[in-house]
Amino acid sequence: MDNLKIPFNKPYLTGKEMHYMYQAILSGKISGNGLYTKKCHQFFEEKYGFRKVLLTTSCTDALEMCAILADIQPGDEVIIPSYTFVSTALAFVRQGARIVFADSNSMNPNIDPDLIESLITNRTKAIVPVHYAGISCDMDIIMNLAAKYNLLVIEDAAQSIDSYYKGKPLGTIGNLATFSFHETKNINSGEGGMLAVNDERFLKRAEVIWEKGTNRAKFFRGEVNKYGWVDIGSSFLPSEIVAAYLYAQVENLEDIQTKRKKLWNIYYDSLQGWCDSRNIRLPYLPEYATNNGHMFYLICSSLEQRTSLIQHLKDDEIHAVFHYLSLHMSPFYNDKHDGRKLPFSDLYTDCLVRLPMYYELTDDDMAKIIASIKAF
Repeated sequence: MDNLKIPFNKPYLTGKEMHYMYQAILSGKISGNGLYTKKCHQFFEEKYGFRKVLLTTSCTDALEMCAILADIQPGDEVIIPSYTFVSTALAFVRQGARIVFADSNSMNPNIDPDLIESLITNRTKAIVPVHYAGISCDMDIIMNLAAKYNLLVIEDAAQSIDSYYKGKPLGTIGNLATFSFHETKNINSGEGGMLAVNDERFLKRAEVIWEKGTNRAKFFRGEVNKYGWVDIGSSFLPSEIVAAYLYAQVENLEDIQTKRKKLWNIYYDSLQGWCDSRNIRLPYLPEYATNNGHMFYLICSSLEQRTSLIQHLKDDEIHAVFHYLSLHMSPFYNDKHDGRKLPFSDLYTDCLVRLPMYYELTDDDMAKIIASIKAF
C-alpha cells in the first residue's frame, strides 16, 4: 500500500481470512484442490452458471491455459485490444502466436467490435475481448463474427466478476474466460485467478492441463486406479491457503459489491457537472452492460491535463494513477506490429486516470477526493 493518506487501493479483509487459512492448515492438506478450492468452485459455478471453473495462481496462468486449450501454434493469429494488460497478449505469444491489435472504441477503452472483421485472416484462431473496468464489450457482435469464421472467443474478464451483458454474467459467453483475484480486484486472494470453461470440448482437458498434464484429479475422484502423464500442462492450481483466503472474500461478495457500486455512483453523480465544464469525460456505460464497481476513471482532454491532475491530487495526499500503455507501441512488440494507427488506444494511454476505489473509503474520504478534483 502506498504512503499517501488516501491510497489508490487497499485490499479489503472480511475478517474470516485468517480463520479459514487456519482451518486449511489444520486439515493437513494445503497443497491445492482441497476443501476450500472446491467450495470456491461450487460457489462460482452455482452463482454464475459456468460449466466448469478452476482456480489458478493468477489470471495470467488462466490465460496461458486458454492458449494451450485453444491449441495456439506458431503463426496463428489472435486478435486482442492494444489497450490491455500485457498478460492478455503474453499468454498467446508464448505459444508462438502473432498478435493482431485492435483499437478501442471512441466511447470507452473496450475493443471496437466494428473493426474486428477487417482483421480476420485465414490464420486467425481466436478473439480475446477485454471487459475493461468490468464493463462489457458488445458480445453479440463478437460471438456472431466468431461463429461466421469458426473462431474461439476467450473473454479476458480479469476485472469483471459479478458484471453482466444483457443479463448474462461476463465470463459465461465465450468458449473460455479468465478472472483475476489480484489484490486490486473486487474480491482478492493477494495473487490469484480463475479459468471458466463454457465449451464442452475443453472440460476434461482443462483439468489435465491444470494438474501438470496428469489425470491426477480423476484419480482422487476414484475414476482411475492410478494417474500418469497424459498431456502438456503446468502447475496452475493455487494452494489451499490461497483458496481459503479467497473463500472468505467470496462469502462477502454481495456486501463488497454493494459498497463499491455505491462509491462508483457517488463519484459519477458528484463529478458529472464539473467534468462537463472541463472537457473531461466520465465512464461510459452502454445500455447492454452493467457496472460492477471495479474502477472509476476519468478521461482528460490531454496528457498534460492528466499529469497536472495526478500531481494536484498527490499534493492533497490522494493517489490517482494512469493505466495501460498501448501494447502495439511497447518496446517488445512495436517492430512486430503491422503499423496501423490505433488512435483511441493511444488516447486512453495518454488521458485516462483512475481514482481511488476500495471498500474502506469513507464518506469523508470521498468528500475530500471530490473537493480536491473540483479545486483543480
